[in-house]
Amino acid sequence: MFYTLAVLTFGTAVPAGQFVPGIMIGSTYGRLVGMFVVKYYKKPNIEEGTYALLGAASFLGGSMRMTVSLCVIMVEITNNLKLLPLIMLVLLMSKAVGDVFNEGLYEEQARLRGIPLLESRPKYEMRNMTAKEACGSGRVISLPRVVKVSDVVSILQSNKHNGFPVIDHTRSGESLVIGLVLRSHLLVILQSKVDFQHSPLPSDPRGGDRSIRHDSHEFAKPVSSKGRSIDDIHLSSDDLEMYIDLAPFLNPSPYIVPEDMSLAKVYNLFRQLGLRHLFVVPRPSRVLGLITRKDLLIEDTENVNTLELQSTSVRNRHHNKRLMTRNSDVERPLLNGLLVGSE
Repeated sequence: MFYTLAVLTFGTAVPAGQFVPGIMIGSTYGRLVGMFVVKYYKKPNIEEGTYALLGAASFLGGSMRMTVSLCVIMVEITNNLKLLPLIMLVLLMSKAVGDVFNEGLYEEQARLRGIPLLESRPKYEMRNMTAKEACGSGRVISLPRVVKVSDVVSILQSNKHNGFPVIDHTRSGESLVIGLVLRSHLLVILQSKVDFQHSPLPSDPRGGDRSIRHDSHEFAKPVSSKGRSIDDIHLSSDDLEMYIDLAPFLNPSPYIVPEDMSLAKVYNLFRQLGLRHLFVVPRPSRVLGLITRKDLLIEDTENVNTLELQSTSVRNRHHNKRLMTRNSDVERPLLNGLLVGSE
């Protein structure tokens, strides 16, 4: 019964986990094995509960591939350290047998749902690959700084990308990446319509005539997993002919790596920083500077400078006091002589 219910409820949007059903299913077939051993070998002194415990550990270890945490949980349930070697042996064997055939239960669920779940370490062949090879030969979908509303709508309808690079051109005609704009931000802009402009020229974001027209909660992640959709936004023909300046809404400092960077390092960046987008650009031809660990200790440097300034001001204050004291000591005899002479 527990196995049937676990199969039916797995993957559905109900608060039903697989840990407790896994314990029940494993303990059930473990106790069956214990009953078979008792009847076949005719040894009534064998405890069937031990087989039930080992069966639950083996089922969870083979399905969820947990080792250390599951071992601690099982030992705490029994409160018997004598069973620790048996539990460890069962967990190691069940995990090893399961790894031969497939991944764990949750890893397979993430793969079936299309969730890009990264493992803890990159694969060995990634060391001989570069970031450019991982990009593939597909065309990068980018947006200009001032883009037409109709172009934004067509791009959002034609793909499901979450972010788009924003490209601007210099006076010499060279393309320059100025930032990254998110799909959710574009949907907010299209839905509000307050940032539409008639001119195809960029507006100065530093100017005083352009004020903030959105609240911060409008760009926050929606509570529901569905969020906004381009199909829910209705635009007129006049709206489609207008333009949007994306400069105030983009991220001006996205993560960028050179094209010949090792793919294993790129993998570690996604794992450690939790990235979703990463730009791959040609290798820069010049170095603007070099940052070390000491350059990142800004607070300590400010405190040292503040202490130095305070100590300097204190020394100057003491020096001025000494000069005033000396001057007063020099002037006092003259004043006393003048007072005595006048008397």
